Amino acid sequence: QVQLVESGGGSVQAGGSLRLSCAASSYTYSNNCMGWFRQAPGKEREGVAGFYTGSGVTYYADSVKGRFTISRDNAKTAVYLQMNGLKPEDTAMYYCAAVAFCQPFRYRVTWSRADEYNDWGQGTQVTVSS
Repeated sequence: QVQLVESGGGSVQAGGSLRLSCAASSYTYSNNCMGWFRQAPGKEREGVAGFYTGSGVTYYADSVKGRFTISRDNAKTAVYLQMNGLKPEDTAMYYCAAVAFCQPFRYRVTWSRADEYNDWGQGTQVTVSS
Protein backbone atom coordinates (compact mmCIF):
# COMPACT_ATOMS: atom_id res chain seq x y z
CA GLN A 1 0.00 0.00 0.00
CA VAL A 2 1.33 3.39 -0.95
CA GLN A 3 1.95 5.66 1.97
CA LEU A 4 2.88 9.30 2.12
CA VAL A 5 3.84 10.52 5.55
CA GLU A 6 4.43 14.20 6.23
CA SER A 7 6.45 15.68 9.05
CA GLY A 8 8.12 18.93 9.98
CA GLY A 9 5.17 21.16 10.67
CA GLY A 10 5.01 23.41 13.68
CA SER A 11 4.60 26.94 14.96
CA VAL A 12 6.92 29.74 13.92
CA GLN A 13 6.97 33.51 13.95
CA ALA A 14 6.59 35.53 10.78
CA GLY A 15 9.82 35.61 8.82
CA GLY A 16 10.89 32.21 10.11
CA SER A 17 11.49 28.95 8.25
CA LEU A 18 10.25 25.39 8.31
CA ARG A 19 11.14 22.34 6.29
CA LEU A 20 8.39 19.84 5.58
CA SER A 21 9.25 16.26 4.68
CA CYS A 22 7.17 13.67 2.88
CA ALA A 23 8.33 10.08 3.12
CA ALA A 24 7.40 8.49 -0.21
CA SER A 25 9.23 5.22 -0.45
CA SER A 26 6.83 3.84 -3.05
CA TYR A 27 7.57 6.66 -5.47
CA THR A 28 11.11 5.87 -6.52
CA TYR A 29 10.60 5.80 -10.27
CA SER A 30 11.75 8.62 -12.48
CA ASN A 31 8.42 9.75 -13.88
CA ASN A 32 6.32 10.55 -10.86
CA CYS A 33 4.71 13.84 -9.96
CA MET A 34 4.84 15.04 -6.38
CA GLY A 35 3.03 18.03 -4.97
CA TRP A 36 2.47 20.01 -1.81
CA PHE A 37 -0.94 21.45 -1.06
CA ARG A 38 -2.33 23.43 1.82
CA GLN A 39 -5.75 24.07 3.25
CA ALA A 40 -6.67 26.76 5.72
CA PRO A 41 -9.93 26.63 7.70
CA GLY A 42 -12.86 27.65 5.56
CA LYS A 43 -10.78 27.69 2.38
CA GLU A 44 -10.29 25.34 -0.54
CA ARG A 45 -7.24 23.14 -0.84
CA GLU A 46 -4.55 25.08 -2.70
CA GLY A 47 -1.64 23.78 -4.74
CA VAL A 48 1.59 25.22 -3.37
CA ALA A 49 4.35 23.44 -5.31
CA GLY A 50 4.76 20.62 -7.82
CA PHE A 51 7.71 18.51 -8.93
CA TYR A 52 8.12 16.25 -11.93
CA THR A 53 10.76 13.71 -10.98
CA GLY A 54 11.66 12.82 -14.57
CA SER A 55 13.26 16.16 -15.32
CA GLY A 56 13.30 17.88 -11.95
CA VAL A 57 11.12 20.72 -13.19
CA THR A 58 9.26 22.52 -10.43
CA TYR A 59 6.14 24.64 -10.25
CA TYR A 60 5.02 27.13 -7.60
CA ALA A 61 1.97 29.13 -6.71
CA ASP A 62 2.53 32.85 -7.14
CA SER A 63 1.93 33.36 -3.43
CA VAL A 64 5.02 31.31 -2.49
CA LYS A 65 7.44 31.91 -5.38
CA GLY A 66 10.83 32.93 -4.14
CA ARG A 67 10.08 31.75 -0.61
CA PHE A 68 9.31 28.02 -0.93
CA THR A 69 11.41 25.31 -2.59
CA ILE A 70 10.31 21.78 -3.42
CA SER A 71 13.01 19.14 -3.76
CA ARG A 72 13.66 15.43 -3.62
CA ASP A 73 16.43 13.53 -1.88
CA ASN A 74 19.00 11.59 -3.89
CA ALA A 75 17.68 8.26 -2.64
CA LYS A 76 14.29 9.21 -4.12
CA THR A 77 12.48 8.29 -0.96
CA ALA A 78 11.42 11.71 0.26
CA VAL A 79 10.17 15.03 -1.01
CA TYR A 80 10.74 18.25 0.87
CA LEU A 81 9.20 21.69 1.04
CA GLN A 82 11.60 24.31 2.34
CA MET A 83 9.59 27.32 3.48
CA ASN A 84 11.40 30.58 4.15
CA GLY A 85 10.06 34.03 4.91
CA LEU A 86 6.89 32.57 6.35
CA LYS A 87 3.86 34.82 6.66
CA PRO A 88 0.72 34.49 8.81
CA GLU A 89 -1.24 33.79 5.63
CA ASP A 90 0.84 30.63 5.14
CA THR A 91 -0.91 29.12 8.16
CA ALA A 92 -2.66 25.93 7.03
CA MET A 93 -2.61 22.18 7.07
CA TYR A 94 -0.03 21.06 4.51
CA TYR A 95 -0.43 17.87 2.51
CA CYS A 96 1.92 15.87 0.35
CA ALA A 97 0.44 14.29 -2.79
CA ALA A 98 1.74 11.98 -5.49
CA VAL A 99 0.82 10.31 -8.75
CA ALA A 100 2.87 7.72 -10.60
CA PHE A 101 3.71 7.74 -14.31
CA CYS A 102 2.37 11.22 -14.85
CA GLN A 103 2.57 13.03 -18.18
CA PRO A 104 4.93 16.03 -18.01
CA PHE A 105 3.20 18.10 -20.68
CA ARG A 106 -0.13 17.68 -18.94
CA TYR A 107 1.38 18.17 -15.50
CA ARG A 108 2.76 21.63 -16.31
CA VAL A 109 -0.87 22.75 -16.62
CA THR A 110 -2.51 20.57 -13.98
CA TRP A 111 0.10 20.43 -11.20
CA SER A 112 -2.01 22.52 -8.83
CA ARG A 113 -5.21 20.48 -9.26
CA ALA A 114 -5.96 18.16 -6.38
CA ASP A 115 -7.62 15.64 -8.69
CA GLU A 116 -4.32 15.21 -10.53
CA TYR A 117 -2.96 13.12 -7.65
CA ASN A 118 -3.81 9.60 -6.52
CA ASP A 119 -2.22 9.46 -3.11
CA TRP A 120 -2.24 11.83 -0.18
CA GLY A 121 -0.60 12.09 3.20
CA GLN A 122 -2.41 12.83 6.44
CA GLY A 123 -1.21 16.41 6.63
CA THR A 124 1.01 18.44 8.94
CA GLN A 125 -0.01 21.72 10.55
CA VAL A 126 1.94 24.92 9.94
CA THR A 127 1.10 27.94 12.10
CA VAL A 128 2.74 31.31 11.54
CA SER A 129 2.22 34.04 14.11
CA SER A 130 2.70 37.74 13.48
